[in-house]
Amino acid sequence: MTEAAAPRHAALVYNPIKVDAPTLRALVARLSAAAGWAAPSFHETTVEDLGAGVTRQALEAGAAAVLVAGGDGTVRAVVESMSGTGVPLTIIPSGTGNLLARNLLLPLTDPATMVQATFSGDQLAVDVGFAAIRRADGTSEERAFVVMGGMGLDAAMIANTNGVLKKRVGWIAYVDGAARSLANAKPFRIMYQVAGRRLHSARVQSILIANCGSLPAGLELIPSASVSDGELDIAIFQPKNALGWVLVWRRVAWDNSFLRRFRAGRQVLALRTEDNSVLYARGTGLDVATDPAQPVQLDGDQFGQAIRLRCRVVAGGVTVMLPKGHDTARL
Repeated sequence: MTEAAAPRHAALVYNPIKVDAPTLRALVARLSAAAGWAAPSFHETTVEDLGAGVTRQALEAGAAAVLVAGGDGTVRAVVESMSGTGVPLTIIPSGTGNLLARNLLLPLTDPATMVQATFSGDQLAVDVGFAAIRRADGTSEERAFVVMGGMGLDAAMIANTNGVLKKRVGWIAYVDGAARSLANAKPFRIMYQVAGRRLHSARVQSILIANCGSLPAGLELIPSASVSDGELDIAIFQPKNALGWVLVWRRVAWDNSFLRRFRAGRQVLALRTEDNSVLYARGTGLDVATDPAQPVQLDGDQFGQAIRLRCRVVAGGVTVMLPKGHDTARL
């Protein structure tokens, strides 16, 4: 007779500041038992370990599934350790933006449905971006992102967002951060090359490298972006004056977020002469260089200043669990 295999167990990685830990732990334990799984393991993130380290520990201990509860930064850190492992990940939206969850059209206020998806849900292979960050002193590091990374004004906006205000009013606090960043915003010169394309030079306010395109409040930053197409979407913001910023806002808030929803609106856009305040591109990688160094962010986490970003995509790098029967046609 062969010895029966030990039952599988799940691991919950959570940010204790973002969740009601006792309630969530009890929910995961109850649904694990109901599914016939062994008792789950629990792993809190800390200021020193945003999730990557404890996730590695959970995987080394044999976790057959990982659940993550926290903000975009926690999800990013967990995915960094899970990419390429084949172990499925369940996202329990718990943060301010929940941008990956929003782009996956997941329920944002129903943790029980998401926990249950761990044991009986559908799977979706989601792309993972990696950014190699090179600094002026010659040091470098490579970090993952699953929503979007950026260099320039967007990173400054995140750095200037008031943490207390963010806790009180959520993602709207970024508006305050944007206003304070715009006051001192200066364009900077970049050299950039999308994988397989020719080298370009541009004077920009910001460059974004995105795996997802939707933002809160129904804003579509990059309407064509997909989490599972094996490519990264690039948006280059280069307004030359105040009118240029008006054109940027029109492109994002009106053209992308409203007109593109309707056939007549798409016909209007097809006839309009495009301005170059925002340029879009797509590819499996992007190399960006600048001098002096500019601030960098990945999924809302600050990563200091860099003179070069080399981004690549791992197609289907992480398997994400979805509620059973979840509509994936719009993803």
